[in-house]
Amino acid sequence: MSRIGKQPVAVPDGVTVAVNNGSVNVKGPKGDLTFAPHPNMTVTLADDGKSVSVSRPNDQAQNRALHGLTRSLIDNMVTGVKEPFERKLEIRGVGYNARLNGSTLSLQVGFANTIMLTVPDGVECTLPDQTHVIVRSPDKQKCGQFAANVRKVRPPEPYKGKGIRYDGEQVKQKAGKAFGSGGK
Repeated sequence: MSRIGKQPVAVPDGVTVAVNNGSVNVKGPKGDLTFAPHPNMTVTLADDGKSVSVSRPNDQAQNRALHGLTRSLIDNMVTGVKEPFERKLEIRGVGYNARLNGSTLSLQVGFANTIMLTVPDGVECTLPDQTHVIVRSPDKQKCGQFAANVRKVRPPEPYKGKGIRYDGEQVKQKAGKAFGSGGK
């Protein structure tokens, strides 16, 4: 049995879960999410509505893999609608900055043109200052994907450390070229 898959997902107060027609709907104070699990997985809601459990039909490799995955996705949904997921990004470099115009994030990170990224629906993007970006969403996948798209515009380079990095990310610095080593 899957160690993760066999654990029930606890539903906290203020969050409602509905299972109908093969889809799971989760509603909470921070948003509504819907998920359609694989047809082999059986998702059941407890009679009191305080827990959700996932079961699999047999021990085939695919079903074992889907068992824990389905349970984790439902747990992330329940967690996200209660308290949204958050990714913080830091922009380092002289003249590098970010601006938010409605639902468009503008990045000036050393290219000739300003890079424009559209913030997807269900994702909230805030800028505490010009060099920090905070991405929030009840959907963990959307939050992480948009943060990865922002970082991908200019990943941190290993010589000066310029670029966009996750908050707290350590970038290993390389030594530059050694000059004056002699030899004519």
